[in-house]
Amino acid sequence: MTSLTQNLCLCNSKLSYADCCEQLHAGSAQATTPEQLMRSRYVAYALKNAEYVYQTYAKEKQPENPIKEIADFANSCRFSNLDVMAAEHNDQTGVVEFCVSYFYQNLYCQLHEKSRFVKEDGLWRYLDGDIFPTTDIKVGRNDECPCGSGKKYKKCHVSF
Repeated sequence: MTSLTQNLCLCNSKLSYADCCEQLHAGSAQATTPEQLMRSRYVAYALKNAEYVYQTYAKEKQPENPIKEIADFANSCRFSNLDVMAAEHNDQTGVVEFCVSYFYQNLYCQLHEKSRFVKEDGLWRYLDGDIFPTTDIKVGRNDECPCGSGKKYKKCHVSF
C-alpha cells in the first residue's frame, strides 16, 4: 500500500504530497503565495484537517469560522477536484479564483470562488471571497460520475 506522502498531492500541483502540501500542513514550511495557501487549504479540507484550515484564516475571520464548523463541513463532503483559474498577488494582498468539485450526499457540487488573501505577520492568510452561483447536480448510483472518470457513480465516488 502506498502512503499518502508518496501519492500525487490532491491540489493538482503534479508534485507528491510530501513535496507539496504536507510540509505546510506539518508546519515545517509556510505558503509563499496566496495560490499555494489556497491549494493547501483545499487539501486540508479533503483530508479533514480542520485545524489547519482554521489556522490559515485571517485572525479577524477565525471567530466566524470555528474548528467544529469547518470539521463538520469537511466531514460531510467527498472532495474530488481543484481547478485554479487565476492567481495574482503583491507584497501584502492576493486574489485566487478557483473551482472546487465535491460530493455532498448524492449531489455533485461546485464551489466557484474568487478569494482574497492578506499577509499577517509575514504569513499569507485567507480573508474572504466572492462566491459565484453554481447548480448542484443530483447523481444516481448508476449514473455516469460527473467527475469525468467515465465510471458509474457507485464505482467511483459513492460512499457506502
